[in-house]
Amino acid sequence: MAAPPSVTPDWSFEREHWRRGHFRVAGVDEAGRGAWAGPVTVAAVILPGSAAEYPFRDSKQLSAAQREQYAQVVREVALSWAVEHAWPDEIDRLNILGATHAAAHRALARLDPAPQALVTDYLKLRVSVPLSAPPRADALSYSVAAASLLAKTERDRVMLELDAQHPGYGFAGHKGYGAPAHRAALHEHGVTDAHRRSFAPIRALLSEPASLFSDSLFGDPG
Repeated sequence: MAAPPSVTPDWSFEREHWRRGHFRVAGVDEAGRGAWAGPVTVAAVILPGSAAEYPFRDSKQLSAAQREQYAQVVREVALSWAVEHAWPDEIDRLNILGATHAAAHRALARLDPAPQALVTDYLKLRVSVPLSAPPRADALSYSVAAASLLAKTERDRVMLELDAQHPGYGFAGHKGYGAPAHRAALHEHGVTDAHRRSFAPIRALLSEPASLFSDSLFGDPG
């Protein structure tokens, strides 16, 4: 069981928008920006503007079982929600911040009804609606906490699929982050198409002599 959260979300940021007549406020958050492999995943959620209390918390404060449980509650109570991925090829093409913004815009475009304002976890999107982007919003805002739950659980699901596709890398455990076991697997097996080749640790491995790696470094030429 995770330790009790030190901060409880509330509706403070949403209320600022409600006072201005913007009642459909979407929370936006991402998961996986710092990982070496897999997608960066962005979720957008519009909760009912009833100021009800929810069990939603920053996904990092919860156990995996709690995240799954509360993510299902988010899907049940939300007025609208969407999750989008930016995969390694897009990350390598746009850089991680650009790819995160692109995935966020795709998620927001899928919301129906459309949001009238946004609260994000310090993600300063270029949008035509009012935007609040405070740091730690995933711990402070119910809407952003809800988005963090969807982003984290959906990305974890993807990493389990990648673990099955690329056995030996430990994606199910470290979720693509730079754990020692991940670094060791890269040295033993090479770089896969699930890796972000523009990230410095992966780029450094690719610049080393190919003889240090198995054929998986460059893929099977056959």
